[in-house]
Amino acid sequence: MDKLKAFESFVSVALKGSLTAAAKAEGVAPAIMGRRLDSLEAHLGVKLLVRTTRRITLTHEGTAFLEDCQRLLAEVANAEASVSAGGLKASGHLRITAPAGFGRRHVAPLVPKFHSMHPDVTVSLNLSDRVVDLAAEGFDCAVRVGDLPDSSLVSVRMADNRRLCVATPEFLKRYGTPKVPSDLMRFRCLTLSSDASQTRGWAFRLPVTVKHSEGKTSEGSSHEVIHLRPSGPMDCSDGQVLHDWCLAGHGIAWRSTWEVETEINSGQLVPVLEEFAAPPNGIYAVFSQRKHLPLRLRLWIDFLKDHYGQATYWSGT
Repeated sequence: MDKLKAFESFVSVALKGSLTAAAKAEGVAPAIMGRRLDSLEAHLGVKLLVRTTRRITLTHEGTAFLEDCQRLLAEVANAEASVSAGGLKASGHLRITAPAGFGRRHVAPLVPKFHSMHPDVTVSLNLSDRVVDLAAEGFDCAVRVGDLPDSSLVSVRMADNRRLCVATPEFLKRYGTPKVPSDLMRFRCLTLSSDASQTRGWAFRLPVTVKHSEGKTSEGSSHEVIHLRPSGPMDCSDGQVLHDWCLAGHGIAWRSTWEVETEINSGQLVPVLEEFAAPPNGIYAVFSQRKHLPLRLRLWIDFLKDHYGQATYWSGT
């Protein structure tokens, strides 16, 4: 039995959920793929997959073995790449996922440039606002924006993500301008619906009031971050729709600067409550823990860091 080929077949079937799909991708008959899996299970002495006519599911042992196989195959690919053309030539397939809005603006335009620099690397880009399970779905890297939950994944911070309240000059002229964050509760605000992000609300940075022993109060040098839940007559699960509504003058929106900087520079949108903007969170590259990253993944992460780390990049897009 060719163990490496058997491992590759097992990973392909597990990720695609179908013998037929995995066999088609490799250009072999499903029966051949099935025999490889039978031989692998016999060799290991455990059942890795439960196969029926309708679907394929992983056993408990199969789930654990899948992660090990993916890591092993990545290390083999990395070893091959390290000796190819003196370690400078990357090859293989790179699967990337990113949030839809950010991905359209700041990931998709960079993929062709990366491919032109590394023509032996093929790239698949998935744009989705759900949090993708990298290991289970076979992705090499995710670009994520905002606070990251605790996980076993490795994250590399590539840039700051600042957020501002914005509105059109016409809206502010008609309805007035909020002076402090609590004023938002009486304004028409455009919010993401509860099944999207921003579940904690809009974040603002306020000075901490200090009470002195003689009973007087003053604003100290420290600050605290608060979260508000403004409301309005319209909400949506899609950030681009909120962006369009805001540009049309329907209300105040809380958006990332990478979404609205162009419109702010052109005067179409005006920042409000800017002095209360919360500290930035991050824009990250996230990937599974590995001892050795494939060369193509290392190059992709360095490529993003190089672009996102330039201030001129954000002001020019």
